[in-house]
Amino acid sequence: MNLYICLVADGGRSGSPRFAEPIRNVTRAEGRSLTLACVVENLEPFKVSWIHINRHMLLTLHDAVITRNPRFRITHNGHSTWVLHIDNVQKDDQGQYMCQINTNPMISQSGYVSVVVPPKIDEDITSSDREVKEGSHVTLQCRASGIPTPNITWRREDNQEIILGKKKVTKVVGDTLDINHVKRTHMGAYLCIASNQVQPSVSKRILLNVKFPPMIWTSEEVVGTSVGAAVTLECHLECYPPSVSYWTKNRDTLVIADSKRDVMTVEVGLYKVEMRLRLRNVSHDDFGSYICHAKSSLGEAEASIKLHGEFHYN
Repeated sequence: MNLYICLVADGGRSGSPRFAEPIRNVTRAEGRSLTLACVVENLEPFKVSWIHINRHMLLTLHDAVITRNPRFRITHNGHSTWVLHIDNVQKDDQGQYMCQINTNPMISQSGYVSVVVPPKIDEDITSSDREVKEGSHVTLQCRASGIPTPNITWRREDNQEIILGKKKVTKVVGDTLDINHVKRTHMGAYLCIASNQVQPSVSKRILLNVKFPPMIWTSEEVVGTSVGAAVTLECHLECYPPSVSYWTKNRDTLVIADSKRDVMTVEVGLYKVEMRLRLRNVSHDDFGSYICHAKSSLGEAEASIKLHGEFHYN
């Protein structure tokens, strides 16, 4: 907090100047402007000075600006109100200001200026996107500067709960986010949010990717249909990094899209994929075993579905 003092010196007049009201303390965000008012009665023929006590700096003498800093100005309303203007407030401006009158002895009063600074993420010591193996430990760090010191809160961007062991929480408060035994369900974007009641709050998005080998399964191992009908076979795939996926029939024939078949891969989550094979106008030749395959740098997996004919008797 800055203290400003307004001074008045004695010019030989018998009258007694006095301060009509106190100087108000001011809190202002860095980069904004502020004013400090010193209201004096019976000033003539004395003079008013503004002094930055903490920096031992004479700022103004009556209606003249003494400091060479162009951000400081002085205005006055006759001889009663002397206003110190500070433009584009900086952290160094914080402190104690004195308004002084050159009486003998001199009289003065002071006010305090507090400079607050919005939060700013320190990129050099804040985590960037991470990629770790499933089952490992990961620590995400977030640092921010500002006045007052910012508080850090972690949240998931998708508003899902953060899993910490057996606990699930909506947020974590603190500079670090520690996750033991990372699972694929931890995968996603995390926001570290820095706030100190000075607007605006700021955040950084940190993407956590969890690597694990492909896992594939099907809800139906046997599917029945009739000749001439349409049928869709479906496999569920989880993996990261993304895998190469494909279908084979009876293990030795690659199934490709053509006029009778649609081969589709649909992403349903960060690491979840639906593999779909749609057959139109099924014939006897289409019956058999269909296998869905997935291969990545971490491994491979497969699942099979048997397609057979259903016969209907009248």
